[in-house]
Amino acid sequence: MPIEILMPALSPTMEEGTLAKWLVKEGDSVASGDVMCEIETDKATMEFEAVDEGVIGKIFVTEGTEAVKVNTAIAVLLEDGESADDISAAAPAAPTAETPEAPPEKSAEVKTEQTTAKAPGGTRVFASPLARRIAADKGLDLEQITGSGPHGRIVKADVENATAAPATASQPSSAPAEATAKPATAATGPSTETVLKMYEGRAFEEVKLDGMRKTIAARLTEAKQSIPHFYLRRDIKLDALLAFRGQLNKQLEPRGIKLSVNDFIIKACALALQQVPDANSVWAGDRTLKLKPSDVAVAVAIEGGLFTPVLKDAEMKSLSALSAEMKDLAARARDRKLAPHEYQGGSFAISNLGMFGIDNFDAVINPPHGAILAVGAGVKKPVVGKDGELGVATVMSVTLSVDHRVIDGALGAELLNAIKDNLEAPMTMLA
Repeated sequence: MPIEILMPALSPTMEEGTLAKWLVKEGDSVASGDVMCEIETDKATMEFEAVDEGVIGKIFVTEGTEAVKVNTAIAVLLEDGESADDISAAAPAAPTAETPEAPPEKSAEVKTEQTTAKAPGGTRVFASPLARRIAADKGLDLEQITGSGPHGRIVKADVENATAAPATASQPSSAPAEATAKPATAATGPSTETVLKMYEGRAFEEVKLDGMRKTIAARLTEAKQSIPHFYLRRDIKLDALLAFRGQLNKQLEPRGIKLSVNDFIIKACALALQQVPDANSVWAGDRTLKLKPSDVAVAVAIEGGLFTPVLKDAEMKSLSALSAEMKDLAARARDRKLAPHEYQGGSFAISNLGMFGIDNFDAVINPPHGAILAVGAGVKKPVVGKDGELGVATVMSVTLSVDHRVIDGALGAELLNAIKDNLEAPMTMLA
């Protein structure tokens, strides 16, 4: 039997992917290990290799089209002695509640007969993943819709132009009860249809959400709904750090190294997690995990979203090593070339918007982290010295967002004070 090539799970959080580019075409021979295509996941564009050898008999998913669920057939591989006649005339449908998906950790390929979708009435229904989602939102029965896509496949336009018909005992809805349209709530907000009606007659452009933006939306919603945030704020004087940085950069210039303020912030946070070890923890459902190394994540803005690459064992690394690693991770993040292990994990994160002129802000915790430090710009401000005299200092405002399930108020204050002390006495970070 022909072998279906399924959309793989290329990262633990991946639920769907987009075929960015096919590197083979129908009729091409492939061997195990050959790169067949590039797949855009929720965080990066990654290469996908063939598992078996054979001939590409049919490609179901056009590059650059809508996202495809993990374990949905994207192509068919013909083995020796097989021909295009052995391939089913219709493209396989996406996995639904009626057709359980193969677990992501198993092989990315299964036999054809395992993924044929059937509607509750017993007839086959072939529809794109997007068409199925729209049909579920509108309460439409896919069995009552005629598809205009290849081989009669139901596509987006078909369900958008259809109207819902009342379901009867002899005409069950193809969407499970929990997937049908629901009233808007405070958690989900108004539905797409409701918002579109609000702006009828106004000029606008619909911007399709890519995998990264969908993941960001889902994770941040989860974070704000499930994590009991509290916030601690401090002002940090940077004059000593700026002077020390200037001296170091002069010495490092022959080596082509230039330290940023952010490099010092990373080091200060890494050391603070060692100085306050109980705060170096993450939430794990029914327990917390207290980490031994300081694995610090740093938010990197890219077009359409952000990455949080993790600098592992940051407390052990020199400022110049942290600077070089951060530059490399940031560059590859902007090219979406990071591997999953490079942006997953860590117990603590840093989000710095100071370079954009932001004085202060509150960052959202990236689960399962215990805390995140929001860093504002260093600004010259009037300050009162220990002797009571008025002076001028470069002051940076920071806010520590803390998961109260992991870190209590006093512990969070101790961590933030340690970060402040490290930054205001930068030479001690080299000891």
